[in-house]
Amino acid sequence: MGNKLRKPTDKQLLKDWEEYYSQFLSDVAVDTDESPVDKANRIKRLEADDEAWFKYYFPGYCTSEPAKFHKEATKRLMTHDRWYEVRAWSRELAKSARAMMEFLKLALTRKIFNLLLISNSYDNACRLLLPFMIQLEKNQRIINDYGEQVNPGHWEVGEFIAKCGCSFRAIGAGQSPRGTRNEAKRPDAILIDDIDTDEECRNPERISQKWDWIEQALIPTVSVSGNIRIVFNGNIIAKDCCIVRAGKVANKMDIVNIRDKNGKSSWPEKNSEEDIDFILSKISTKSAQQEYFNNPLTEGKVFKEMFWGKVPPLRNFRFIICYGDPSPSNSKNKAGSLKAVATIGFYDGKYYVINCRLDHATNAEFVDWLYELNAEIPQGVQVYNFIENNTLQDPFYQQVIVPLFNEKSKTSGLINITPDTRKKPDKFDRIEGNLEPLNRMGKLVFNEAQSGNPHMQRLVEQFILLDPKLSAPADGADAVEGGVFKTNEKLSTSAPDAIQLGRRPRNRKRV
Repeated sequence: MGNKLRKPTDKQLLKDWEEYYSQFLSDVAVDTDESPVDKANRIKRLEADDEAWFKYYFPGYCTSEPAKFHKEATKRLMTHDRWYEVRAWSRELAKSARAMMEFLKLALTRKIFNLLLISNSYDNACRLLLPFMIQLEKNQRIINDYGEQVNPGHWEVGEFIAKCGCSFRAIGAGQSPRGTRNEAKRPDAILIDDIDTDEECRNPERISQKWDWIEQALIPTVSVSGNIRIVFNGNIIAKDCCIVRAGKVANKMDIVNIRDKNGKSSWPEKNSEEDIDFILSKISTKSAQQEYFNNPLTEGKVFKEMFWGKVPPLRNFRFIICYGDPSPSNSKNKAGSLKAVATIGFYDGKYYVINCRLDHATNAEFVDWLYELNAEIPQGVQVYNFIENNTLQDPFYQQVIVPLFNEKSKTSGLINITPDTRKKPDKFDRIEGNLEPLNRMGKLVFNEAQSGNPHMQRLVEQFILLDPKLSAPADGADAVEGGVFKTNEKLSTSAPDAIQLGRRPRNRKRV
């Protein structure tokens, strides 16, 4: 029955997985001196507590305490006989492992009898089903409490029937699931995992074809009057993908990102802030938003490309604007928002983005950035420092930023700072309306000498990912717009200079 190991690479795959999972199974010891009564009482107690059951039978997976969203999702699945849930959980939130533990418990306690595991290909579905098979075959705690599960003659990679009475079958998207039965039992559990692919999401027609297969071939395999549990695991990797469509018809669409709405780890017991920072620092904003925040972004909707070029000697500039957006939070992990500082100069009809700082940072680091960028500008060149201070941030500027500058001045000297109290229009409209025409005409130039600077790379990336919904952070692009606006204001008016709070630190380096 089913698809057997078809080629040598399949045998090697099985060998590798067995070796890998033996690491998890080696610590699953049993108490051979336990009396039948104690054993029965223990099993009854464990079965009444899902989390305790998972920890006992799968200690290799339960190395961190589950988060609240884990427990809530399990409770929904276990307490509803007819349930359809989409789990759009970020990477590193154990969606596949938890689903395996849940469905194995349902199978061993005879709550389900026919499970289909669906993925983007048959091979991938087999890989995802292998942990189920190996746990049933080798986990001594399962064997001790629920008996031997290997069923000779019905035990093959991709399709097997355990002695508890539940069948398991791997199916690749597009393959025929019709006629799938375990004796008289139609499928009563469907686990769809990792079904969307980047390539297919670039072609709406292919997504529609796959969704038609799910609706017309897969779902109708279940009994109309019977129990059915459907779990759809994955990330939202495109605006239109199968997991998005499934969320519209499911009983529950559960979206959990690597960080919560307050910018904190959604599973701190496993993923520390430092761990998350490290990973996110190694990938682009686009990749991070897609894989860890369920926020697929499209490049080039407004700014197709940005222009790098050589910046004239800074002494040639009449003045330079240093514009900062402090994003009022003292946390490096505030969701979405980044602090930004950019130096802007105008020369011979072009606006030059000379340098920038753009990252999650503390308020003190933000102040340090302004000093660092000021120090790069040679003596004799007038610098105007502006800091955004709109009504949303007031009194943040006076109560937080100014005291930090005063403290910094004790060791580094004073620099001029002016709050920008301009009543700003919508952020997207400002950036698009004021900067897109300049960029299109090649008049917005990024300093090619800073092309290797990760701050400048993030800034350019923010422009490329800009869209009307501001799906990605745009704090850096907003700071550039503020700098360009203040540049134009200085060029076209005779407004008085910024209030001098002191002298700018000397920098004898020639530019």
